[in-house]
Formats: sequence, structure tokens, C-alpha cells
Amino acid sequence: MTCTTPVSSLNTVGKALEKRLFRLGIETTKDLLLYFPFRYEDYSEILDIANLKEGMQTTIRGKVELIANKRSPRKRVNITEAVVADDTGRLRVVWFGQPFITKQLHSGDEVFLSGKVDADMFGATMKGPVFEKIRIIHHEPIPNPPLKGEGTIRTAHTARIVPIYPLTAGITQKQIRFLIEQCIDLANTLDDWVPDDIRDQADVMSLAEAVRAIHFPESQDELKHAERRLKFDELFLLQLRAEMMRQAVKREQAPTMTFYEKEIKAFVSSLSFVLTKDQKISAWEILKDMGKGEPMNRLLEGDVGSGKTVVGGLIALNAVLNGYQVAIMAPTEILAAQHFASLKKMLGSRVNVALYTRTKKVIGGDISELHSDEIRDDNGGKKVSQDIITHLNTSPVQGGIGIIVGTHALLSEDIIFNNLGLVIVDEQHRFGVEQRKTMKRKITGEITPHFLSMTATPIPRSFALALYGDLDISVIKEMPTGRKAIKTRVVESKHRDKAYQFIREQVREGRQVFVICSLIVEKDEKLETRNLKFGNIERKSVLNEYEKLSKVVFPDLRVGYLHGKLKVQEKEETMKKFRLGEIDILVSTSVVEVGVDIPNASVMMIEGADRFGLAQLHQFRGRVGRADHQSYCFLFTDSYSDKVKERLTFFESHTSGFDVAEFDLKQRGPGEVYGTTQSGMMHLRLASLRDGDIIKTAREIARGLDFSQYPSLKEKVGEWEGMVHLE
Repeated sequence: MTCTTPVSSLNTVGKALEKRLFRLGIETTKDLLLYFPFRYEDYSEILDIANLKEGMQTTIRGKVELIANKRSPRKRVNITEAVVADDTGRLRVVWFGQPFITKQLHSGDEVFLSGKVDADMFGATMKGPVFEKIRIIHHEPIPNPPLKGEGTIRTAHTARIVPIYPLTAGITQKQIRFLIEQCIDLANTLDDWVPDDIRDQADVMSLAEAVRAIHFPESQDELKHAERRLKFDELFLLQLRAEMMRQAVKREQAPTMTFYEKEIKAFVSSLSFVLTKDQKISAWEILKDMGKGEPMNRLLEGDVGSGKTVVGGLIALNAVLNGYQVAIMAPTEILAAQHFASLKKMLGSRVNVALYTRTKKVIGGDISELHSDEIRDDNGGKKVSQDIITHLNTSPVQGGIGIIVGTHALLSEDIIFNNLGLVIVDEQHRFGVEQRKTMKRKITGEITPHFLSMTATPIPRSFALALYGDLDISVIKEMPTGRKAIKTRVVESKHRDKAYQFIREQVREGRQVFVICSLIVEKDEKLETRNLKFGNIERKSVLNEYEKLSKVVFPDLRVGYLHGKLKVQEKEETMKKFRLGEIDILVSTSVVEVGVDIPNASVMMIEGADRFGLAQLHQFRGRVGRADHQSYCFLFTDSYSDKVKERLTFFESHTSGFDVAEFDLKQRGPGEVYGTTQSGMMHLRLASLRDGDIIKTAREIARGLDFSQYPSLKEKVGEWEGMVHLE
């Protein structure tokens, strides 16, 4: 038998079982060895029957005194009853609907029984325990026996730490264990692709030891070490791939930019606020990267409202002072327009700034131009579009565009840069390889621009290290001086009217309000159908809430609505009115989650708060509290489960987005919080983003690795990427 032996060659594997195994991705003995358990039952403690207590999960060893089938008098269910005894007492054992057991167990058989202890009128009872006849091995034990032994006694399903595997219909746990037991010795033939010196650095066991122990661990400690090795393999591959990408980028040539200290200090002094320590550190890290002749590849991570835009403006100004152009890409037209307005206000006449989106194109001018009633469509914008293209062909030193802000429209064929030196990508977790290539095609010469990704989604360090292994990371945690913490409250249904009254008072004081709903309902649907019910819980929709608030609750206030299906022009018109204070209450979907900046808004009210992740709730909360006045966040929910209560109570008492993100990651896992489609995260079987210490170790070992000394590692990454691509 070898690792390529088909599973059909194993004992008891017929055509039917072979097909079922194929459904699990198991075709060879190697596939079996690498089919890992997802949890374990610890039945390693063997107790005397006299010491059993109700509720215990344990194992007993005894002899079958009696076993028989019968039918229950009422439901006519087949019941198998047995009496098992040891030197200290007797135990009643019951199995339901398994009459075949009487063919497998007989009076006089010595067995292990593992399961939960119950108590009834007959005393101690085990219902539905796993059983295993005690097997006596009459020959010498094999070297390094794969299964736990007591002398010559070996078990696979009881009296040990028992592996539990993911299954498909028609396959049992016992079948999987029996098959793995047949080929477990092949673990010694697996290619251990991690070199010995790296294994020593990582402090992990050999692959053969790990595979044996992950299936049939002798102890909890051995299981822990096996899991560590196999998790390290998965995370090390991610880090190796990221390091290969990082080194490939570093081999390219990028602009070497001088730090214009005098001009940057003048810019900072002109601001109406003082930069925080975190902002200064992050800006300096970025400026130092851009002073090298290799492309910067950095992630700027900051909590909501921490001031990433100012840092972006500062480094963009320095790039322009060096004679280079800057492209800033945002995911939505609203956010792009907002960045344009902020940069115009921040930089004034220092830099020629342009806006380029699908529906709006602005060059020069002032902020009022952005908020004018004119929306430049494809016809009205042709001249401006051509002006922008022309100005991009002129150096910023000679009056050309220094900074262009836009959406993915910047990747259109018409846009060609004169001397692009910096690309800033906002709220997009990864600027893809293809987008990089597209941007590079728009540049003359061999130069590669510096890249900076910015995100306001707080990312726990373990996640950032795993997902962004190819990026250097700067973090802004400190909030601007004078910013007041947002008061957050979970509001019970009975206090809804009090919340409405508070909102009315805030509006009377000149403040504005967001109301967030999780659904959109089109206008032509009847009002009665606009609330969708899931069980007994009602999901509120934007249009339903808009009608209720505008006609019933606040008929004297100005209420508007916003959702993703509106036309761009309608969205911009609504946001313009809200920004100018012509709307008091804006009912919206999560379209306002990122980037919308209304300093006058002081209340964020979220309906169905339990249906959003905490990281998303934090983004909503960050839409208020952006000025000097006190702001508030009200959470409404119709679900009162313990889990919902725990999550919302935590959110209510924590204002740091990083604390919230860590909690959310532990509660829901990375797939739900961030999605796991990037960088192979979908292909983690044992490891998770909770394994921060292993991620850190894998990253430290991979960083700066000389792949010419480890060709096998490079080959392994290529093999892994091929498998990921096929899947």
C-alpha cells in the first residue's frame, strides 16, 4: 500500500462506499490521511461502574451479561437493552432503532462503552453509547503503535480521545475511523515539505507525527501539538505566497521621493486641528517608504473618524511637490465626491485637483462647483472629460492635474497619466493584481507607482497579518482631540416613543438624524407587504419606515430616504439636501455605511440591529460624532436571544472599533465578518484567524526568506496555488 493506493483497495470499501467517499473528496489513502477531524470526544478516562454519576461523559469497561431486542409498547420502536457489569456493579445500556447490535454483541463479550451517563428508575443508564469489543493483539505490538494501547489492547472508537469527522449520507464515524486505521502507518511516507531548520524555528513536530496524532491522539497535549503543526502549514503557505508577492513588487523600480519638510510643515500648520500622534507616525512611515527606490505597498488602517483622509492628503501633497501625479480611488461616487471636496478644502490652491467618475467630472473650481445643481452626464461632461485627459498629460509642476479622485472609472481606456507616482485605494481591501497591471499600462516608462490602501474597517492584528501578509501596515487608533465618545444604547420596544421624543429634541436643536433599515422595498408594493416576516420577527424596510416616520411619527419634520437602487443622480440630490440641512431625518440602507460625512448629524438609529455584524454597526455609528456636539447611537431589535443580548451589550459598552472587531471575529468567525474569498482564506481547514500566535510566527519566518535557498518551498506554493485555482 502507498499514498496513491485507491480507497477501493481498503477492506470493506465497495462501489457504494467508494462513491460516498468520493463526495468527501477522498479517492486515495493520502486523501484519507489528510481528511482531518473537526472535533473530538474525550473518552480516555475509564471509570468503574460504581463511580458513575449522572451527566458524566466517560468510558466504562465491562462484560455483557445480557442483551436482547424488544419493541416499545406504545410507539413500537425497536429497543436494544443490555446489562454490562464490572467488578464494582452493573449498568443498564439502551440503544434505540439499532436491532443489528444483538448480532454484533453477545453475552460474555468484553466491551468498552463510551457516552453520557443518565439516571432513571433502574439506576445508572447509558443511552446510545459508542461500543467497541476489546481486541487482544496476540503478536508483538508494532513500532510506534498508532492507537492507544493498554498492553495489547487497542481501540479506535472508545476509551481514548475519539476523532469526529465531517460526514456525508451513508457513511458513519466508525467507517471513517476503520479506514484511516488501515492506512495510518503511511503517515511515515508523507513528504514533509517544511525544512528541518524552519520546523525548529516554528517549534513544530514532524508531519508524520502530526498526522498520526491528529487522527488518534494519545493525549490532549499531543493533540495540541499536532494541531499546531498542521495549522502552521496552512498559515505558512499563505505567508510564503504573500512574501513572494512582496519580493516581486520590491524588485520593481518606483519614484524616490524627497520629503519636502518645509512645505509639509506649512500645510500641517494651516489645518484647523492638531494631528494626533498616530497620524504623525503613520504619515512618517509612509513618507519613508516613498523615499526608497522600490514600490511602497502599505495598508493604512484607522478607526472610523480617526483622520486617514488627512494623512492621505499630506502624502499626496508631498508626491505632487516631487513632480508626480496622485490617483485616489474610492468604491462609490458619493465617497469619491466627498474626498474631492475634502482635498479641495484641505489643499486649497496648492494643488490642481480633479474628480472623475462615471457621471461627474470636475476639474479645478471650488467646493461649491461639486454641490451645484448641474450633474454632468455623458454629453454635458464631454468637454470637461477631455480637459481632464489633456491636463493629465501635463506635469503637475507645469499646471497639470496633481491629484485626481475617482471611482474605477479611472481605469478606463481614455485615462493616461503623465507621471503617476502614487495610487491611494480607499475602502477596498485589496487592489487586485489585474487592476495593478491596468494602472501600470497607463504610465509611460518602467516606473511603478507607490500603492497605499486605506480602510476604516478595523481589522484585528491576526487577520491583518494573515490576509495582508504582502503589505506593510500602519494603524491609526487615536481619535482627534476634542472628539466626544458616541453614547450607545440598546432601546427596548417599550421605550421607542421616548427615543422618538429625544430625536425630535435633537432636531429642534438643529441636529440631524440617520435611521438605518436592512431592507429596500419598491414604491409600487402595498404598504401591508413591506414588512417581511421571518418566524415571529419583522424586518423593517426603508420605504415602510420612511412613510411611518414622515406621515405618523414626525409629520412636522423633513424626512428623506436613500437606498442602493436609486439612480446616482437621485442619491446625490438626496445627499446634497441632507448635507445642506434641508432633510432632518434620513432613512437609509447600509449605503451610508462607509464614507458619508455629515458633521451636523448627531443621532444614528438602527432598526434590526441584531441582523448586522458588530463591525458594520460600528461603521454606522461612525456616521455621527464627527463634530464637537454630543452624538448618540440607538439600537433596536426584536430578538432577545442570549447571543444577541451579549453582542449588543458588548457593542453598547465599547467605542473602539478594534475592540469591536476582535469580539466580532471571536463570535462569528472571519467568513461572516470579512468574507474569506481572498488570499486562500477559503482553504484553511484547521487554522483560523484566531490563531494569532501561529500567524505571527509564520509571518516572521517568511519575511525576508531567501527562496533560492529553499526551492522546495517555492515549488510547494506553486502547487498550492494550482489547487486553489482548480477549486
